[in-house]
This record gives sequence, structure tokens and C-alpha cells, in this order.
Amino acid sequence: MTVVGPFGLSVRDQALEADVQAGLAAVEEGLIEATKSEVPFITEAAQHLVRAGGKRFRPLLGMLAAQFGDPYAPGVVPSAVVVELTHLATLYHDDVMDEADVRRGVASANARWGNSVAVLTGDFLFARASHILADLGPEAVRIQAEAFERLVTGQILETAGPRDGRDPVEHYLDVISGKTGSLIAVAGRFGAMMSGADETVVDVLTQYGERLGTAFQLADDVLDIASDSHESGKTPGTDLREGIPTLPVLHLRAQAAKDGRPEDVALCALLDGDLTDDARHAEALAGLRAHPALEQARRDTIRYAEDARATLAPLPECGAKAALVELCDAVVHRAG
Repeated sequence: MTVVGPFGLSVRDQALEADVQAGLAAVEEGLIEATKSEVPFITEAAQHLVRAGGKRFRPLLGMLAAQFGDPYAPGVVPSAVVVELTHLATLYHDDVMDEADVRRGVASANARWGNSVAVLTGDFLFARASHILADLGPEAVRIQAEAFERLVTGQILETAGPRDGRDPVEHYLDVISGKTGSLIAVAGRFGAMMSGADETVVDVLTQYGERLGTAFQLADDVLDIASDSHESGKTPGTDLREGIPTLPVLHLRAQAAKDGRPEDVALCALLDGDLTDDARHAEALAGLRAHPALEQARRDTIRYAEDARATLAPLPECGAKAALVELCDAVVHRAG
């Protein structure tokens, strides 16, 4: 058993391992090249999160999806670079919106250089992604544009909140389907499509990416509550502090509304208060860590990962399929 990529996926197929490792190395080179500018300061800011590392989850999925066609096809690596650049750009913007201080174990761009530089650097990365995308053809441009629209729509829906009468949990799942699932779906779709895989395979891997993306975000929700900064690469309870209603919090609120237990109502009241106060924030974090709502969110993560695994059933048995199955297990493992 060997380990492939920063995400820590283990594979047992040496040829597959070599292909994926080579693909990820090429993506890394592509990311460095795409973030270079004639202006040294722009290069420094644009490469800030690239050099901080990360799981490279989306490129990994792209490399595995490409195994169902020709993994050496010329569009495979550039398409993975496009997806990862887009993801990185959203992180710069997210950190501004969330007023985050830490990302991937280093100071966030907004904490280091201010909000304006962080936003403009994200825009720079979007521009570089579009430049690469233009060489991949009009169909690739259309797919990326649709995914980007879904991503932005998900962010707007999160900001606006659920409309009157809408179940907050259902609303939230729609949000993360757009914010996270859409781009991970494109990673699988591009990998398969650029490799020349059959259209049925492309469809399967698109659906797989969408479902796995939801599980991936739900695992992040659990980690935001349950992990320390060493595990997650960012400050625990960041979403909590910013009042972002992640799944454990939504489950808590639903339980409090249903049963009215005094301790649940009190915890909800604490969450509604000023969590910029470190003591109140620590108390809220401890309360959620001990609450059944966190375990319920873990079960939801497992369910979506199992749905993603089931989607793979029509694919032929091979090392890449086994790795995609294990990727589902790796996502669940992140959530404990």
C-alpha cells in the first residue's frame, strides 16, 4: 500500500500510482507557472496559497477520472490546473468574507496584505484560469462557466439565508451543492472528458464528484467543530465565530425547536450572541462538540459518501475505480 498526493489516498496499483503522482506533479508545476506575473508582488500574493500546500483533492479526482480514457491526453493536466486555480481564487474571496486569519496553516492573504489585495488576487487567479480554459475548447468553457455560476449562486444563497418556510437544512444542502459540489463535479468531468472516456463514464464521474463534493464539505463542517488547527489547517470554529450556519449548528437548532430542551435552547442563545469573545466562543465550541448534533452531521457525511460510492457501480472494475471508492472512505475518515 502506498500513499498518493497530499490528500493521503492509498493505492495498491503501482502503474496507477505512477500515473497519478506524475499528473499531480505536472499540475503543481502548472499552478506555479499560472501564478507568475511580471509584477513580483502579484506573484508573491498569487502563489501564497499555492505554496502553502493543500489537499489537491480536485486535481487528484481529475487524475483518477482520466484513467478511464487516456490519462496522458494533452487536456488532462491543464483542466485540473483550471479547476484548482478556480478553487484557490474562491479561497481568497472566502477569507475576506469570513474575516479569516489563517488558511492552510499560514496567515490568510487578507490578514497579511488586506482585503483589497486578497480580492484582487482572487480575481487574478480567475483570469489565469480563464486563459488556460480558452485553449481547452468552447465546451470546456461552457462547463466551467455553468459551474462557476452555480458556485456563486450557492454563495449568494448562503449569504441571503433560506426563504420563509424553507427547511434550513435543505437550503444548506443546496448551498453546498453549488459552492462545493459543482466544482468537484467539474474536476471529475474534465478528467474523464479530456481523456476521451465514453460519455456514460463522464456522466457517472460527474455525478460522483457532485455527491462526493457534498460529503467533502459536510466533513469540513464537522472538522470546523471537532478538530484542532493542526488537523484542519485553519482556526477551529471559524465558521462558528462568523455566524455561518453549518450542518451541526442547523441540526442543533432543529432539535431545540422540536424538543425545547433548556440546554439546547441555551446553547442556541449562546450561538446567537457575540462569539468574537474568546471565552464565549470556546464555550459554544465545547457545547457543540458534546452535542448529538455533531454525530448527526457525521452520519450525514457518511450517507453522502455512500451515495457517491454507489454511483460508481456502472464503471468497470480497475485500480482507478478502487481508488475512487477509497476516496469516499478517506472523506468520511476526515469527519471521524
